[in-house]
Amino acid sequence: MNKSKEKNLTFSEAIAKIQECLKQKDFRNSWVANIAMSQLDNERWYREKNNKVGKYLNYKDRHSIANMGAEYFIKILCQ
Repeated sequence: MNKSKEKNLTFSEAIAKIQECLKQKDFRNSWVANIAMSQLDNERWYREKNNKVGKYLNYKDRHSIANMGAEYFIKILCQ
């Protein structure tokens, strides 16, 4: 696309565009898969790093994994 013809979207417009795209099954499935894998990958990495493979994860562990998964998803999204 020609840069001179690109429109800068406001934040609200960008979110509305993403919401519209998420109504498409394939697009939505790709997002769901990437979010899920971000969580699963980070759980595995957390367990390996903290010697918790096969062990119980407490609330603090799960909270850390959730935050790391969210950060990882955003990192991948912004690449």
